[in-house]
Amino acid sequence: MRIDPAFILAKIESWVVGFQKLLPNIVVALVLFAIVFLVAWGVERSFRSWAQKHDRSNLGAVLGSFVKWFILLVGGLLALTIVIPSLNPGDLIAGLGIGSVAIGFAFKDILQNWLAGLLILIQRPFGVGDQIVVNGYEGTVEWIETRATIIAMYDGRRAIIPNADVYSNAVTVNTARPTRRSQYDVGIGYGDDIEAARMAILDAVASVSGIEAEPKPEVLVWDLAGSSVNLRVRWWTHSKRTDVVHVQAAVLEAVKVALDKAGINMPFPTQVMLFHDQSEETDGLRGAQREGWPKKPGHEPPRPARDLRLEVRDGDRLRGDL
Repeated sequence: MRIDPAFILAKIESWVVGFQKLLPNIVVALVLFAIVFLVAWGVERSFRSWAQKHDRSNLGAVLGSFVKWFILLVGGLLALTIVIPSLNPGDLIAGLGIGSVAIGFAFKDILQNWLAGLLILIQRPFGVGDQIVVNGYEGTVEWIETRATIIAMYDGRRAIIPNADVYSNAVTVNTARPTRRSQYDVGIGYGDDIEAARMAILDAVASVSGIEAEPKPEVLVWDLAGSSVNLRVRWWTHSKRTDVVHVQAAVLEAVKVALDKAGINMPFPTQVMLFHDQSEETDGLRGAQREGWPKKPGHEPPRPARDLRLEVRDGDRLRGDL
């Protein structure tokens, strides 16, 4: 392969001459891009400052970054048209439009998460510091990025949830209100006084610190269960999880102590199994059937059904002998 030095020198000379001709355009383009960069930086700072004043720093960071890059893109296109006068901005925009379709398909999930994050920041269903539950993850919102919502879970782990999942699924905001209601079911015996149990429970709940005075705690008869009368205890606390958990633990302990002092039984589930040789002559008779419980005071216990069957059998045999 033969290389012609004259051809190479002529080519380099044409490049140098072309660069000298384009040098003023390049300088103007660089100056224009520097001005555009300063404008973009100022716009981003303005968005962030506005967001800080309105306590929406997340939204300011996302919108400021988006507007900054949009301004830089437009400034870059203008700088290219200055450096290359033959470049048609319309053709370039059309090319970008066709390319944006391909980019949209390639980065569909990223763009979807970005748009979902922007909508979350604008609508603001929750903010940084709120405690939420989404897709089985529960914790405190640390930050809302353009791609994901970051949650600090209560066990020290961090959950990074895509914004599209947060926006399209149900979200429980535990700290949406200053106070939050908690409840717990307490069972008492069927033979215990419901009103006495209610008063004991209310006094116990009132003695626990952290309980809100309004709305007042309440005790409702909630269920007539198989082994107990269930009372639902309701009370209100601050909505933060640490208050909810610690107050509930104190309430349960106080209720247990109060019911023990009042002599009110807290039964556990009980099942009675009667075999055929343990049934009695009163089985099936309402008001008389005991179902294994001790005999009533002043009454004789009913006879086992087995003895009755033996008496009937012996009577039939006796009549047969006669």
